[in-house]
Amino acid sequence: MKVLVTGASGFIGSALCDSLLARGDTVVGLTRDPQRARRTNPSVTWHAWQPTLERPPVEVFEGVDGVVNLLGEKINQRWTDDAKRRIMESRRTGTRNLAQVIAGLERKPSVLVSQSAIGYYGDRGDAIVDEAAEPGQGFDAEVVREWEQAAREVESAGVRLVIVRTGHVLDPSDGLLAQLLTPFKLGVGGPIAGGGQYMSWIHIDDEIGILLWALDDEKVSGVVNSTAPNPVTNRELSKALGRALGRPAVLPVPGFALDLMFGGEFGAVLRGGQRVAPRRALDLGFEFRHTEIDEAFADLL
Repeated sequence: MKVLVTGASGFIGSALCDSLLARGDTVVGLTRDPQRARRTNPSVTWHAWQPTLERPPVEVFEGVDGVVNLLGEKINQRWTDDAKRRIMESRRTGTRNLAQVIAGLERKPSVLVSQSAIGYYGDRGDAIVDEAAEPGQGFDAEVVREWEQAAREVESAGVRLVIVRTGHVLDPSDGLLAQLLTPFKLGVGGPIAGGGQYMSWIHIDDEIGILLWALDDEKVSGVVNSTAPNPVTNRELSKALGRALGRPAVLPVPGFALDLMFGGEFGAVLRGGQRVAPRRALDLGFEFRHTEIDEAFADLL
């Protein structure tokens, strides 16, 4: 296949490009800084694109069979008014600009796999939610609703659309696990804000596996949760990480510390959680390689 990837130089995008290239696909990457991206992965054909300011050039879609959209300003930051604007527009406007070009192409790619997030569900406590659940409340849920709606513009043009609602992707090089490793290695890690909130996680290998499966398998369409079948509470995740590292995991991080670090609005999101089931992925036959948190940490670390 020839696959175009937006956000190709990011954490998940880099891993996806490596997997596509390893299986013999041709990869086109869209990025704000092609020169830097070429130094990172010279095997990808890089093109410049400012997603909130312009539509991607039509010529980059020549011969493209599928598109994977991984756009998005990082959400784990203090939610100032300016940050919230960047978070929203990087997803809503960037995805809309991409979808509108795809819909207008004479020769369209057969599929758009557009990343989303389990923030769609908001804070649901202990309730188990799957793809049929209604959206939650709050800025994070609002962002995801707008993000997904922008991607849906390709459906009326006959392009198969898969929206992948991703949970906490575990990889020691980036994301949640990378942030936790230093305090836990030092023996000062522990549960956050009581630890009772659910954390729906996924091993990086399964995240890439779901993206490739969504890209390849014509029976997959609509919304798919990209989370392991067995979500855990923050307390359980902390204990599992402590076991994997041979370190104690008993020093709690109080909720007010999150507010001091990230502000009250995003701090409240971190104190909440979602207990997400990947129902459609399982029903459609996706086989997870890592279903238990202890095994996932053992593999990653």
